[in-house]
Amino acid sequence: MYQGVRIAGFGGQGVVSAGVLLAQAGLVEGKAVSWFPSYGPEMRGGTANCSVVISDTEVATPVVCAPDTAIVMNEPSLPKFEPMLKSGGLLIINSSLIKSKPTRTDIKVIYVPCNEIAKEVGSLRTSTMVALGAFAGNTGAVSLDAIENAMKKVFKRAKPEMIALNRKALEAGAKLKAE
Repeated sequence: MYQGVRIAGFGGQGVVSAGVLLAQAGLVEGKAVSWFPSYGPEMRGGTANCSVVISDTEVATPVVCAPDTAIVMNEPSLPKFEPMLKSGGLLIINSSLIKSKPTRTDIKVIYVPCNEIAKEVGSLRTSTMVALGAFAGNTGAVSLDAIENAMKKVFKRAKPEMIALNRKALEAGAKLKAE
């Protein structure tokens, strides 16, 4: 199993943290991983994206030029990352903030209203966790349990109620399936 992922959005949306969590979740499950962040000119409010590779074998490079999955959290990320996807790849779109539709017909698409689901769960700050849940639920690259365990390692100061809230967001996202 090899899964190359690009996660993109505005700085402050938790895009880079989501990448760290995915990589850590892969480690929790004994997989080989890499994580490679990229920032725009500003941190908060600027563009941010990261590459994550989760594999059963050694990872040769952290750069993901043709991802198996792209998670786009804001409008400017859709036209930038949709063309990079492999044919047959998975595009997860935060439909709360992205009104454009993808142009490709050779990919699978999931429209996830991340912000609305996050608000229903209890905190807008969990919107990226909703997207990670959709990723895990549709690819099987990592389990929800592995992501939850990764949260406990990455966010060592997080209170149990925040971990539980994020788990709820993961589960809500995992229910959504590709068209």
